[in-house]
Amino acid sequence: MNQHQFENLARLKLLLSLERIGPARVFNLLSRFDSIEAIFEADFSKLMNVDSISTLLAKKINDSKGKLSKSKQKLETELNKLAKLKSRLISYWDEEYPSNLKRIYSPPILLYIKGDLIEQDSNSIAIVGTRNASDYGIVTTKKFGSDLSRQGITIVSGMARGIDSVAHRSALQNGGRTIAVIGSGIDVIYPPENKKLFNEITESGAIVSEFEPGTKPDAQNFPRRNRIISGISKGTLVIETKLNGGAMRTARYALEQNREVFAIPGNIDSSNSEGTNILIQMGEAKLTNSMSDITEELNLDSVSPLVDKKKNRVTELNLFEQSIVEVLDKKPKHIDLIAKQSKVALSDCLVHLLSLELKGYVSQHPGKTFSLIST
Repeated sequence: MNQHQFENLARLKLLLSLERIGPARVFNLLSRFDSIEAIFEADFSKLMNVDSISTLLAKKINDSKGKLSKSKQKLETELNKLAKLKSRLISYWDEEYPSNLKRIYSPPILLYIKGDLIEQDSNSIAIVGTRNASDYGIVTTKKFGSDLSRQGITIVSGMARGIDSVAHRSALQNGGRTIAVIGSGIDVIYPPENKKLFNEITESGAIVSEFEPGTKPDAQNFPRRNRIISGISKGTLVIETKLNGGAMRTARYALEQNREVFAIPGNIDSSNSEGTNILIQMGEAKLTNSMSDITEELNLDSVSPLVDKKKNRVTELNLFEQSIVEVLDKKPKHIDLIAKQSKVALSDCLVHLLSLELKGYVSQHPGKTFSLIST
């Protein structure tokens, strides 16, 4: 970053720190003055001629000019902190900025990144849902997260407990990429038990935040976080959610952003299915049974599939087979433990294991033990 870029970034952060100045008003100002530097050079009367800039806001911008030196000092401190965190700050105009996110109303102008954003991430699907996921929700999330990842599609979610965490882990376990958009500073891991997941995501994707380092995960941050989750993705898949759940807000943002919404139908007697069922009933989401419902709708069939690290090939498994494969490794494991860990009924587990054996995924050993086939 050269000195000119540094100074413009300091001006931008100063502008965004002013009350009631957000991305939309910054873009209005830029459409009139062409550059951040020109905004700070403009006098009061010229500022007043900008759409949505009131007398009060024009005065605030004008008065802030004397605070630029302090903003530069603060930015320098922040950049040094980010360097120690192996993180960075990017703006809307940087090449790395996600292309999908640029096309929403009022996109975040500044993003804090830990990890890497790459071109492949433009083909991404958000997977969201309740923090209190049912066994059905967990198994379904594993299924879709795994299948989409193997197809070379990046999984986006919010790193919350429940569906979000399962979605991220499913991508990582299948050698795929995943992006976590968080509602706190890039240095604040929430929930704290996701520290290991946080670090793994930075190795095979990125952590993204709109909030300055040190920002706590306060409730008001999450709606802003949700608009980025949907905005960075080509479509949003809702697994399970109550009518007032955060995943419903993400779905609403996706609809406002003219993005496709997909939903998993659920038990009509389960509160976790209230949101997904109503989205389908209202025609706001496509009823989704398989990965192809998503890839065909979004024309993602041409995405280069990844080779599954466990199997060195791509084969679409059914929901139960996928759950079983996730808990197996090369060391033989007893069927009772497999059923318990995969949450597949013991009576069904043997049937699916035999199917996996026929497909060349697992080997059966004496004493009703099974392992993944070595490659």
